[in-house]
Amino acid sequence: MNTTTTRIKMDIERDTFGRLVLIDADGVRHIGIVPVRAFPLSAPDAGVSLVGSDGKEVLWLDRLDDVPPEALALLAQDLAVRDFAPTLQQLHAVSSFGVPSTWTVSTDRGETSFVLKAEEDIRRLDGGALLIASAHGVQFRIPDAKALDRTSRKLLERFL
Repeated sequence: MNTTTTRIKMDIERDTFGRLVLIDADGVRHIGIVPVRAFPLSAPDAGVSLVGSDGKEVLWLDRLDDVPPEALALLAQDLAVRDFAPTLQQLHAVSSFGVPSTWTVSTDRGETSFVLKAEEDIRRLDGGALLIASAHGVQFRIPDAKALDRTSRKLLERFL
């Protein structure tokens, strides 16, 4: 099997204000681009849109593997900030079994609490994974709900 990697002809740099600047194949500079993943959970390295400061797509990347290493490093920095989604490791307590309720949890980023506004804010994903949106818009991931400890699973099941 013969696989070929096609590198995209582009460059990315930071300007003096820290904004990403895309220099496309024609040499045009697009200042203030923002990388946005199309499928951040199911296919994080496939389908990335580079959106200009006007909110319009400047460039579509089928795969991050096609991006030159120097540009990829800069994109990865911005994507890491944008894709902040702590992994919920343990559910300690909930204020009530109705919504809204305050959840006290341990994550891979430390201890915290958040408000769950509605049961619809818990989304089921493939493979038993869950995504929980807090009232403030922070997305908490649970890669495998069955892997949680017994107490956490019991509390969580009341909302599923």
